[in-house]
Amino acid sequence: MGHDKLRKFAENETFSCLLQPSAEELLRDGYFALRDHPVKGRWGERFARAGAPLVLELGCGKGEYTIDLAQRNPSCNYVGVDIKGARLWKGAKYATEHGLGNVGFLRTRIEFIQAFFAPGEVSEIWLTFSDPQVRSENSRLTSPVFLERYSRFLVPGGKIHLKTDSQFLYQYTLAVCRENALPVLASSEDLYAEADRFDPALTEVQTFYESMFREQGYSIKYLCFTLGSGISGLVSPSDFDPDYWRSIEGNRTLFGRDTAETRRQKLKEG
Repeated sequence: MGHDKLRKFAENETFSCLLQPSAEELLRDGYFALRDHPVKGRWGERFARAGAPLVLELGCGKGEYTIDLAQRNPSCNYVGVDIKGARLWKGAKYATEHGLGNVGFLRTRIEFIQAFFAPGEVSEIWLTFSDPQVRSENSRLTSPVFLERYSRFLVPGGKIHLKTDSQFLYQYTLAVCRENALPVLASSEDLYAEADRFDPALTEVQTFYESMFREQGYSIKYLCFTLGSGISGLVSPSDFDPDYWRSIEGNRTLFGRDTAETRRQKLKEG
């Protein structure tokens, strides 16, 4: 491991806004019986305004989107979630140095997310440029498996926002919503071409990946939906053809002639 990563990991231990729980403790009773973390139901205690609505960004990377949203909306508390400590260092350091009292970060795997948030504790979720996982449905952050996890802590009617450059993930998520009668509040296959239809913040706030993909000419998709009420037994979409949408996604050229999967993997490792 490089000295710079070691330095960041050491500094991460000093940031009060960054929570780094032990996976071993969560898994002590097994993967299917996760232990609740003590922060569950008590996130408000970590912020300047304890009773403010709590918003999550899942897969936040370096935290730039989480921070920008928090600065624009001081009436809400924001938590960015990612497994990469070296990336979270940047967001946690910025939040610490700028005294942002409505920003927190959580280092954990997203499949463990229900161990950290209590029923009704979260008001909104942002999924920004998630890996589309074109070969593994249950790994997609908008799959029925993950949506049922979110339902355990999202307030009734709480919004889920998806921003992506992936036609595959966008169309898959639309199909999940159709199959399960989940209310779609807004959608666009080219957010920037239809920017006048949406809150300006949707195009003014950009992640690192978003800026890069736009520079390469890829359209940005946006979808906002809710889980409705009384959610249970969500199922995979019957009208979604993964082979077709994989072919539509095709090869990308950000890194030579890599596939979309390889491209995202290289970005992750960069």
